[in-house]
Amino acid sequence: MRQRPLERILLFHLPLWFFLIVTLFPFFWMFITSIKPNAELYNVRMNPLYVLHPTLDHFRYLMRETIFLTWAYNTLYVSILSTAISLVTGIMAGYALSRLRFRGAGGMAVGIFVTYLVPPTLLFIPLADVVRAFGLLDSPWSLILTYPTFLIPFSTWLLMGYFKTIPRELEECAMIDGATRLQAMIKIVLPLALPGILSAGIFAFTLSWNEFIYALVFLSSTEIKTIPVGVVSELIRGDVFFWGPLMAGALLGSVPVAIIYSFFVEYYVAGLTAGAVKG
Repeated sequence: MRQRPLERILLFHLPLWFFLIVTLFPFFWMFITSIKPNAELYNVRMNPLYVLHPTLDHFRYLMRETIFLTWAYNTLYVSILSTAISLVTGIMAGYALSRLRFRGAGGMAVGIFVTYLVPPTLLFIPLADVVRAFGLLDSPWSLILTYPTFLIPFSTWLLMGYFKTIPRELEECAMIDGATRLQAMIKIVLPLALPGILSAGIFAFTLSWNEFIYALVFLSSTEIKTIPVGVVSELIRGDVFFWGPLMAGALLGSVPVAIIYSFFVEYYVAGLTAGAVKG
């Protein structure tokens, strides 16, 4: 039975537009605030959703008066390394739990996922003691080695479920032809599991890029801070908020990740997953 146009609008179009507006409004607010001159930004009589005289002064201030590009490099460096560690570990653990038969595998899988559910706000205190004991405080490696504590459990759980969708017969045929277990995993399973690996990688990279608590606790030097901590700590001084540069930094730090995330999710994960399911 075909739906009426009014029903389609009420059931699909209106909720979709509402969700789209709610989702994109923070980006619009950051953008409109970052291009407002101070005369309009702090004028309570001005419409907060409109700008009369756009300016790039806040972006210039961000680039000249802060070391935003250094923070961006630090964030990229930490995110790439922590994502690589998490993916390699997650692939090995997920494959072992989904393919190898050994006692306690089910309980171990549940335990890994429960570990992911523990809030980072409860873990940063004991982790701070561990980082201090190894002499890694105020170093990018304090983040690179602690981020996997919450990235690996989710990546393992996600990849474990994806590996289970790949028929075992493919590996068995490869091993009958003389391939080892490792060769079968690398040449047969991993190419078919590429959508799941991309999903885990996107998740890990995004979470590493946006993480705030660990970076705030473990890093104190300005030149090694990441974007979330650097922008907040350097552009909020006491009760003075530099709203223009603050929103400019938030915009530059969030939009590139959002674009990359949307690109991979739409063109890689969705398409490759559909092909894998079909096969």
